[in-house]
Amino acid sequence: MASTYLSRSNGTPTSQQIFTFSAWVKRSKLNPSGNNMQLFSQYNDTSNRMDFRFQTGDTIDFYHTSSLGRITTNRLFRDTSAWYHIVLRVDTTQATSSDRYRLYINGVQETSFSTATYPSQNANLGTNFSTFSIGDDSYGSSDFDGCMTHIHYTDGQSYDATAFGQTDANGVWTIKTSPSVTYGTNGFFILKDGNSVTDQSGNGNNFTVAGGTLTQTEDNPSNIFATLNPLFPTTGTSAYSNGNLTVECTGSAGSSTSSLGVSSGKWYMEVKQKVANEPLGNGESGICVVGDPTGSLGNVSGTAFSYGIRNYQGIKFENASETTSWHGNWTAGDIISIALDMDNNRVYFAKNGQYADGSGNWNQSFTGSPAYLSLSTAKTNYFLAMSQLHGSATETYEANFGNGYFGTTAVSSAGTNASGNGIFEYDVPTGYTALSTKGLNL
Repeated sequence: MASTYLSRSNGTPTSQQIFTFSAWVKRSKLNPSGNNMQLFSQYNDTSNRMDFRFQTGDTIDFYHTSSLGRITTNRLFRDTSAWYHIVLRVDTTQATSSDRYRLYINGVQETSFSTATYPSQNANLGTNFSTFSIGDDSYGSSDFDGCMTHIHYTDGQSYDATAFGQTDANGVWTIKTSPSVTYGTNGFFILKDGNSVTDQSGNGNNFTVAGGTLTQTEDNPSNIFATLNPLFPTTGTSAYSNGNLTVECTGSAGSSTSSLGVSSGKWYMEVKQKVANEPLGNGESGICVVGDPTGSLGNVSGTAFSYGIRNYQGIKFENASETTSWHGNWTAGDIISIALDMDNNRVYFAKNGQYADGSGNWNQSFTGSPAYLSLSTAKTNYFLAMSQLHGSATETYEANFGNGYFGTTAVSSAGTNASGNGIFEYDVPTGYTALSTKGLNL
């Protein structure tokens, strides 16, 4: 969402004592020392509101401004590759004080809090706040950065997590796509299987996109796609955006890797570069697969167990050694495809759908020669990696692991994909699939 938030005006509530909020959430950016990141806020003004958020330090926090209690978890939530199912259950009519605010994560009730103060029994929470905001707060300084789906709010009803989720045959907590709940006057159900802010509860409590652009993604709790990994250390500077699918690599050896690595199977992914072919010494880019990167990854063309290509002079590199010109250069806006065959330890590279075979051109079908025939088996897992190699320039990469977007721009005309997993600009080679949890289980 990052700078995107939703808003609607509340009506007179069914209850000012009871409500439930449920959402599936995937974080992109953490906030150890920055602003809070809002899941929802109900408010009249900055002094009269309730906030539910990832607090500075990456705890989860529910806070009411009118001295009506607060709960803050001890546990930190810093996994940017996972979807969390978060349920806040509020019922001040409960006789036991700790039952008045209850929190569930992935179906399990949270019981360890650094702060735990509760309202008096039958306290009126003032849930007739004029505005309901999702992804931001009343004064626009706490943007949530990440993805949300299946957001429910029940006005006047208290539900635990099993109303909205369930455990499947493999023991995995999953979505109940159409839960049987009563929504009440201000209740709603939005972002069901897409980016629609039209209320699916039957109440007609639709939201508007009050800021930013709400973008749909293929990534969901049932099929988590790879992203770029903001937690991986780099010797340069890497700044992430668009759900960690865009990275700006700055300084000598600013770099990034994929969040998922693979040891077997056949995988396809695409990368678009905003700037390319800058003069040597000002900026230069490298795209590769790299085996089990550890420590701070820097210049990927100088990294052991890396197999990739550089846009400068069409050079390819292997295990920190460069070859002579092997492919043609690429320019800003070109899409580089990577087909990684871990069953045969091979990797292929293409530009705008045409593969290179060492002739210095991009003019081959996929059946041409792979760039590398024998990736080292000394490393167990291989990851996509990219970096800015020289000077102080900034290289911006937009990765498509199957979400169907480069940054905030959808692919212009999706290619064929026999696996049915992911949306790409160009045809996915037969037998290859997207780097996602579904792909890992095909």
